[in-house]
Amino acid sequence: MKYNFDEINNRLGTYCTQWDYIEDRFGEKDLLPFSISDTDFKIPKPISKTIQKVSQSELYGYTRWNHEDFKGSIAQFYKRRHDCEMNLDWIVYSPSVMYSVSLLIRLLSKPKDKVVTLNPMYDSFFTVIQDNDRQLESHYLQAQNGTYEINFSLLEKQLKDATIFLLCSPHNPTGRIWTYEEMEKIISICKKYGVKIISDEIHMDIKLKENKHIPLLSFLDIYDELYTASSCSKTFNVPGLIGSYAILPNSQVKDEFLHMTRKVDFLNSPSIFGMYATMVGYTECDDYIDQMNDYIRKNMEYVQQFLFENLPDFHFSMPDGTYLGWIDARNVPFTSEQIQDAFVHVGKVAIMKGETYGKAGEKYLRLNCGCPKAKLEDGLQRMKKAMDWLYNNQKGGGPKE
Repeated sequence: MKYNFDEINNRLGTYCTQWDYIEDRFGEKDLLPFSISDTDFKIPKPISKTIQKVSQSELYGYTRWNHEDFKGSIAQFYKRRHDCEMNLDWIVYSPSVMYSVSLLIRLLSKPKDKVVTLNPMYDSFFTVIQDNDRQLESHYLQAQNGTYEINFSLLEKQLKDATIFLLCSPHNPTGRIWTYEEMEKIISICKKYGVKIISDEIHMDIKLKENKHIPLLSFLDIYDELYTASSCSKTFNVPGLIGSYAILPNSQVKDEFLHMTRKVDFLNSPSIFGMYATMVGYTECDDYIDQMNDYIRKNMEYVQQFLFENLPDFHFSMPDGTYLGWIDARNVPFTSEQIQDAFVHVGKVAIMKGETYGKAGEKYLRLNCGCPKAKLEDGLQRMKKAMDWLYNNQKGGGPKE
């Protein structure tokens, strides 16, 4: 099936977080948003048809996820797309990836225990660690040659007295897909010190370059304290349908996880639409994934060329994966606040500032490229308009209202 990712879809008036509530993050309405990490693409046709069929039944009672259709679709997808095998008994339903991460942190550690993660980091990682009364320790990634590297000697020192290593794979916001060698090093260090690994793999299907995503569970023959949280929501743009899953090979942890979801938090009954989206997406929509990856790759190439030709103080290299462009603005002769002020008030464009994702994100921008190219063209022209204003008025303070 051929998909048209150029199609413009009006999301205004749909209670859309990215479009209707942009003022919450940027203080202004009527901005062109490149912020929240969902896409502006319609979902795959097989999911649409199934959702319509289910909705027309007018029967939306309690739904059971613990069956082979749901768990088998996930296991088959991992085997087919990522060459990773798993036991169906390891798979459990969860309402969201971050719920899984939060619950696993509570199950695998005690209050005040140290959790190490990579900085810059998905901004919810800060709160999920700190608000669960755990000690956050950042490992600052090293920006080198247009990519990011882990300092493994430093990481080992940080992990010696840690309880959990929280991994984002592929990495949000930098877009790194960790190589086999990097994953092997991470796991060997964690095994040496008995550190449990939780891996958020929600971006695993967006692959733009040669590096191939390697699921954490591919290394179970090396170490058994490995726990994965993921969802099809980024891949197929269905977060509003609600649903994710965790993969928990440790039977005791799995039983404790289910006890919490069933008898403490009462979150064990899935959204029927989210369950079908997972099953259909993972069994019938490989063509959508491949075509979307091709489209996002071209969007990234366009961003790189546009910045090179029009805004050379900004530096950008295509990431390994995700639809998030991580733009280096450290050579731009203005502060992050000046840049953001110009974007919002002059360009009328909303792009996430890197400081949102930690100290290592200072003077970076995170641009959501999961959108029609026409929107991206408009957004980059708005960036240019804002920056032209700044360069022409650099002694005049911030943009005038």
